[in-house]
Amino acid sequence: MRGRATGLLLGVAADAVLGDPRRGHPVALFGAGAARLEQAWWADSRPRGAAYAGVLVGGVVLGGAVLERAAGRSPAATTAVTALATWAVLGGRSLAGEGSSLAGELAARDLGAARRRLPSLCGRDPSSLDADGLARAALESVAENTSDAVVAPLVWGAVAGVPGLLGYRAVNTLDAMVGHLSARHARFGWASARVDDVVNGVPARLAALLAAGTAPLVGGRPRGALGAWRRDAARHPSPNAGPVEAAFAGALGRRLGGRTEYPYGVQERPPLGSGPPPRVPDLRRAVRLSRAVTVGAALLAGVVAVSVDRVERRTRGGRPVRGK
Repeated sequence: MRGRATGLLLGVAADAVLGDPRRGHPVALFGAGAARLEQAWWADSRPRGAAYAGVLVGGVVLGGAVLERAAGRSPAATTAVTALATWAVLGGRSLAGEGSSLAGELAARDLGAARRRLPSLCGRDPSSLDADGLARAALESVAENTSDAVVAPLVWGAVAGVPGLLGYRAVNTLDAMVGHLSARHARFGWASARVDDVVNGVPARLAALLAAGTAPLVGGRPRGALGAWRRDAARHPSPNAGPVEAAFAGALGRRLGGRTEYPYGVQERPPLGSGPPPRVPDLRRAVRLSRAVTVGAALLAGVVAVSVDRVERRTRGGRPVRGK
């Protein structure tokens, strides 16, 4: 097993054991810098927003390429750099922890604490949500962010190494910051949102497949997850959140969607899945499903990384092609 694959798996393990750093998180530092640049560059303009995204993402990708090049061809150095980058960009433990904590607060009927916690999972307005509404919002966020915060970084890390890991996280962070449909960001954030749609296309569908495959671990059926994905995903306003949320809904045997309030407006989401609406125990099941998907994605990423490494070695002439 080569350095990239080993680094990815070690990074997943570090995230599972250590979680996010409490201070100086690289993603938070990037977000702070992006916010300052937005203040200086903002204009109600798509080209200005595209330049903003290009400078930030391009700079991060270049930095990742420099780090990976500095590791050279040493498997140990590549492993270390890849592991650190993977740990920095993954959010699996934080996602599962926040989901579990919110479920505990709802089980204890502490709606105030649950409403205060919800913004750490998603950007919805929690003030008008009851216990079931909070459970549904958190469950949908756990589903979507299993793809965004776990599966997608691993896919890009397996295919493109450290530049892929860091570049993906930069794109996804910008989408969260400026890619929504607020009046300020409708044009300025257009490029960030479109790039995020592109880079999450394959990972979101892989996350949906993994959710279907691991559905029996939470009492569900793969057929139910695949059926909900095929029937309902296209109704969702997001081309990538739709497959993942529909697959989670089908795997859990629950119905997601409905009225969804954001600070910048209200959306009436279409139904995903055909069961009853989710309740507090279903949020705990969703967290277990998210963890199962994480394990599956890590193993697949390791396999892909080994395959990519072999192709790169042959391209560089590091290993003779069989038969020549």
